[in-house]
Amino acid sequence: MSLRSRCAIAVAAGALLATAATITPAVANDDWGQTPGNDGWGQSQSSNDWDGQHQNNDQRFYQGVVTTDSLALRSAPTRGSQVIRYASRGEILNIFCKVGGPSVHGNPLWYQIADGTWAWGPARFIDNIGPAPRWC
Repeated sequence: MSLRSRCAIAVAAGALLATAATITPAVANDDWGQTPGNDGWGQSQSSNDWDGQHQNNDQRFYQGVVTTDSLALRSAPTRGSQVIRYASRGEILNIFCKVGGPSVHGNPLWYQIADGTWAWGPARFIDNIGPAPRWC
């Protein structure tokens, strides 16, 4: 490749990077179906939400506690999928959403766990803390 071709490629690449750096990415509407005056949890936002400590009214996760000694968190909402990690009894998990799947001891719900791995756990062994998670 000639020096002229290399220079042309370098200039084009630089221009492309400069353009990409100035473009603002599109942001999806992620209000999770909230309506004005409603924080998505069935409670109105008001001045009473401030009690000297900041309360997060824009919460994206639900919480659950593990109720079995060792819970396999998996790559998909099925018992045959790869185990990502194990959670211990009493561990608090951040739950993003729920889906229906293969029943585990009579419960067909699976929770998507948002702990950095985005694994799945059967709802049969995770008790909700607060409201039930939304559907995925």
